[in-house]
Amino acid sequence: MRLSPLASRYDHLLLDLDGCVWVGDEPTPRANEAVSALREAGKRVCFVTNDARRSTEEFVRKLWRLGFQASLEEVVTVGGALQHRLAVRGGGSAFVIGSAAIHRHVADAGLRIVNHSEFATRADVVVIAGHDHFDYAELLAATQAALRGAELVAAGRDRTFPMPDGPWPATGAIVAAVEYASGRTALSVGKPEVWLYRTALDRLGEGRALVVGDRVDSDLAGAAAAQVDGALVLTGAATAEEARSARDPKPVAVADTLADLVLDGVAPA
Repeated sequence: MRLSPLASRYDHLLLDLDGCVWVGDEPTPRANEAVSALREAGKRVCFVTNDARRSTEEFVRKLWRLGFQASLEEVVTVGGALQHRLAVRGGGSAFVIGSAAIHRHVADAGLRIVNHSEFATRADVVVIAGHDHFDYAELLAATQAALRGAELVAAGRDRTFPMPDGPWPATGAIVAAVEYASGRTALSVGKPEVWLYRTALDRLGEGRALVVGDRVDSDLAGAAAAQVDGALVLTGAATAEEARSARDPKPVAVADTLADLVLDGVAPA
């Protein structure tokens, strides 16, 4: 299937997952065709996500389950960026708000996880990432550790992520609670910070790249931070009005779906 004139101009496409490639457990309309057409045209694809709930391996399994071919090298997660940032920071103890995947990333970075111990509120670092079982006890320990001087490191600031029944709270909602309670500000490593995109671009190599996402504040702003073009689709967080009124940065295109962007022409930005 022939690509749109817009997609044809790029060598690489960096695709957001939630709200762009899928919503919940369903691909967005004709997204499978769009990704297949990109590969058939010789374009290189990388999937880039702020979702901290799953490991890279779990994302690859989900992509295959939903009909997308993908390798581990083609998936760049905020968990990996978090691990890199913590490893650069050095060792110490960490209290972790996050999924099992985030706990593994923190441990692999060389930090000692002190959850469920008497040292939880005296951790050197509090790591904050969205997960389905966040509770008040985690907020309490994180707040007390922060008030005692712990560094706050967050997996991102997305307020919500799209689901079939409407938006669900994301990492940013938990970060806001810890910051408000402690009066401290977290360092964020997720989009729109540049680390995820730099990792993806390093893997893709030379060539012109396009970021495709569903959020003005993370996907589009992250593309600008990485100094590459960004386009928006309307299957996730951004409304048509928000997407088409974005000016700084301005998307190179706005389309109803990833398939419309890649296969069937592009609505003017």
